[in-house]
Amino acid sequence: MPTNTKMKMRIKKGDQVIVLTGREKGKSGEVLRVDRERNRVLVQGVNMVKRHERATQTSPGGINQYEAMLHASNVSLIDPDSSKPTRVGYKTLDDGRKVRFAKRSGEVID
Repeated sequence: MPTNTKMKMRIKKGDQVIVLTGREKGKSGEVLRVDRERNRVLVQGVNMVKRHERATQTSPGGINQYEAMLHASNVSLIDPDSSKPTRVGYKTLDDGRKVRFAKRSGEVID
């Protein structure tokens, strides 16, 4: 799959997001990891998959559950004011800092 079509990631590690589409629709959680190359995010407690693992000297093996990556377009940032999904915009403050803000309420996120 070509990786030369990178999207601008408006979601960062530690953000609270909600899933917009798919079987996990409506679930929310914190972003644990962001993969900019593949435009994917890992959300805590969302998109759980089971993996059968062989026993080794250090681990007993068995069936373990992990979070799987979601495409960044399928999640949206949660507005700090209304707790609803919002789009993210950028603006420059008076002191020269570039910050993200929630387009729904206008509140600064960073």
